[in-house]
Amino acid sequence: MSFTSTPRGARLARKLASHRLDTWGYPYESDTNTTVTLIVAELVSNAVTHGRVPGRDFALSLSHDEGRGVVRIEVTDTHPVLPTRRTPGTDEDGGRGLLLVDALATDWGVHDRLGPGKTVWAECTTTLGSDGPHA
Repeated sequence: MSFTSTPRGARLARKLASHRLDTWGYPYESDTNTTVTLIVAELVSNAVTHGRVPGRDFALSLSHDEGRGVVRIEVTDTHPVLPTRRTPGTDEDGGRGLLLVDALATDWGVHDRLGPGKTVWAECTTTLGSDGPHA
């Protein structure tokens, strides 16, 4: 799904991701929903803040591989600069988003897309039991 490269677009993407997870059987307050939604929030925030090209949208894709127990997140923007994980100083307000993604996701990375820009992806292992569709 495409969203405007604005804070409002990022907020809508985050809310729709959480809703999709709920429809897949991961309730709003579950560990899986909370973790995936936080990763979505970080990646779409980066797309809006650092990957924004005026007049261009960003896209969010979620997929669920129940067999592997994985939710995959992909955020695509049209800015050519690749994200870099860095360690900000204690006095810096930002720069910790990809550190959070690295800590919460099972795996993540970046790949080129057809046309200008890139796709940042992350995968999260879903929590079985009372947290998801196997409850």
